[in-house]
Amino acid sequence: MSENVDKIKDLILEAAEKAKKDTAGEPAPETPQKLEWPIQATLGPGLEGAIACETNVGYVNGAKGWLVYRGYDIFDLAANCTYEETAYLLLHGELPNPQQLNLFKNKFLDYKNITETQRLLMSFPIEEMHPMAALRFGVGLLRQKQTYRDKDKGISTFPEAVSSDDDSIAMETIPRGDKTATYVFPNQSYQKLQGVETNLLGSEDVESCYHLIAGLAAIAATVARIRSGHLPLEPDPSLSHAGNLLYMMTGRRPTPVEERIMDVCLILHADHGMNASTFASMVVASTLSDIYFAVDAGVAALSGPLHGGANEQALLMLQEIGGPENVDAWYKKAVSEKRKIMGIGHRVYKTYDPRARVLGPMAEFLAKENSGVQPLMETAKALEKQASQDLGAKKNLFPNVDFYSGLVYHAMGVPSYMFTPLFAVSRVAGWTSRILEYLENNRIFRPRASYTGFFGKTVLDFRQSTPASN
Repeated sequence: MSENVDKIKDLILEAAEKAKKDTAGEPAPETPQKLEWPIQATLGPGLEGAIACETNVGYVNGAKGWLVYRGYDIFDLAANCTYEETAYLLLHGELPNPQQLNLFKNKFLDYKNITETQRLLMSFPIEEMHPMAALRFGVGLLRQKQTYRDKDKGISTFPEAVSSDDDSIAMETIPRGDKTATYVFPNQSYQKLQGVETNLLGSEDVESCYHLIAGLAAIAATVARIRSGHLPLEPDPSLSHAGNLLYMMTGRRPTPVEERIMDVCLILHADHGMNASTFASMVVASTLSDIYFAVDAGVAALSGPLHGGANEQALLMLQEIGGPENVDAWYKKAVSEKRKIMGIGHRVYKTYDPRARVLGPMAEFLAKENSGVQPLMETAKALEKQASQDLGAKKNLFPNVDFYSGLVYHAMGVPSYMFTPLFAVSRVAGWTSRILEYLENNRIFRPRASYTGFFGKTVLDFRQSTPASN
C-alpha cells in the first residue's frame, strides 16, 4: 500500500513537469514590488481588475498556470506536504518544524471535539437544510460556544477605532480617499475579558483560526452523518486531518491512498487569490466584526452556484452523458444549445488549471480500483479531449479544478451534496490567513457605485401626476 501512496507523489510531479513544459513560452512575472498608493487600475463590473490590498499569502498567474502559497508552488506542496503543514504555512508564513507541526496537529485533533456544538446542531432539522446552510448555521453555533462575543461583557463597539461615518467621509473625498483613514483593532480588544468563563476565547487571533479550521471539518462531517441518518463520530487520533474528515463523514476508515488523496485535495483548495468568498470574508472582517462572522460570510459566498458547487454539477453532467461513446453527440448538442460545459474554463486561467492537472491523475488512479467510477472517468477523459480541441484552441478554455474533483470525491464515497462543504473545509485556511494579514493594517472596504439615476424629483410632482384612486 505504501507503494501506491508513493505513486501519488510521482503523479503530482509528472503533472508539474508537464505544466512547466506547456507554459514554457509564457514570460515569467516580474519580481513582486510593494505598491505606492494610490494606484491606477482598469476596472470592470464586479470590481474586475481592482487592486484592493497587498498580500503575501497567495498568488495566481493565469497565463503561466501558477498557483503559489507563501512562495511555494502548489505542485511542490501537493507532492511533499500535508494539509496541516499547508494551513500552518498560510497562517504563519513559514512551514512548521517537527515540533511546531506536532503541536499544531494535536490542536487540530483536540479542536475537532465540538460535542456541545454538535448537540445544538442535532436539535435542528439539519437533514432538511441545504448542507451549506447547515454549515453556516454550525459556524454560528461554534462561535456561540467557543467565544465570549455573545456575552454581555464581550460586546464591544470599539469606539476608539471608528465612529459611524468616518469611513464614508474619508472614502468619499475626491479625488481619492484620505490616507489616514486606517482603522485597526485597539490592542485591548485582544485581551482576555474579565468576568467571562475561562474556557471562552476572543475571536481575532490565530488560535481562533485553528478552532475554525478544525471545527469546520467537524461540522461538515456532522452534517454528512445527520443527513445519512447516523450519529456524529469522534475523531480518530491515528488519522490525519484529511483522514479524519473522510472517517467522520462516511463512518469508514479510509485507506492510506484515500487519506493521502484527500490531503492533496484539501491542499489544492486551501487558497486561490481574491475570489468571491475570500473577498466576502475580508469585507466583513474589515468592519471589525470577528473572524467567525467573517468565515460565515465566506461560506455564504461559496454556496452560490457561480462559485462553489460546480464540481457537483460536473459529476451530474458526466452521469447524464452516460458513457464515452456518447460524448461526441452530447457535446455537439450542448454547443448548439450554447450550454455551459461544467468544469471547463476559468475566470483567471488561460491555460490548464494547475489543480486540475493534479486532480485528473488522482481521479484516474482511484478509478482503476473502482469499477463504478471507471465509466465516468472514461467519459471525463473523452469530454476533456473534445472540449480542449474545440474550446481550448478557440478560447483558451481548459479543465478547471471542478472538472475532476467531484470524480475524486465520488470515488472515495463522499456524497455529492457534500462537495461544496468540502471546498469550505479546505478554503477556511485561506480565508483566515488573509483576514489576519489584512487586519494588521485594516482599512474598511468602501468602494463606490456610479450613480445613474435622476435628480430633482419631488413627492408633490409624483402625487399630482398619479391619478387618484376611486
